[in-house]
Amino acid sequence: MKLSEKKNTTFTPHPETDGPIKAVLVDITELKKRMTQYGEKEEFRLVFETEVMDEENDRRFCIWSRGYTPSLNEKSALRKDLKKLMGRDLTSNELNEFDLEALIGHGVKLIIQHETKDDKTYANISFMSPDRDKTTLKPSGKYTRIRDREVDGDVFEGKKSEEPGWETVQIHVGKYKGKLLGQVDEAGVATLIEKWLPKAIADNKPEDKALAAALTELSAILTGDEY
Repeated sequence: MKLSEKKNTTFTPHPETDGPIKAVLVDITELKKRMTQYGEKEEFRLVFETEVMDEENDRRFCIWSRGYTPSLNEKSALRKDLKKLMGRDLTSNELNEFDLEALIGHGVKLIIQHETKDDKTYANISFMSPDRDKTTLKPSGKYTRIRDREVDGDVFEGKKSEEPGWETVQIHVGKYKGKLLGQVDEAGVATLIEKWLPKAIADNKPEDKALAAALTELSAILTGDEY
């Protein structure tokens, strides 16, 4: 996480690209319940490590896909994007049972574009295809899968990835006190991230740690730069 004295918590989104760049699939996140305008849904995301270097942090950039519901229906977003990533549709056997984990390490090509919303810049994947070059991008080894990591103990006490996600964390401050984070709209979440989170991190009070960790995770997801 990057902090600034002039601004509140900021994240550097993946740079835009002029054309396709090499990338490799390095993570498939666990299913998490998210509150949407259509009710609660279970979603997961794909995480790609790209060839573009983040020189400031001495690592490659990563980019997160949109959220997917676990459905292989022909109209589902997951089915459509798998077809793009693999360069083909799923076979009948794969439709009966498809192991997404088998795609870890799969080389792809992506185009990244930026979108500005509410004065924030978001990185989005606008194009994806299999990398058919003889040499594909391999994982650098600097990315740790979310299921295998803990939050840095210097900031927060270890929160294991198998614990409930940010959506179930209860807010204990401000106008949303008593609500779960997943029940708050985007504007409310943005206010918490921008106004409350920097001070909570600086103060490092035990009672703030759960909410601060959840907001840090959510901020990274919203900017497409979760590490």
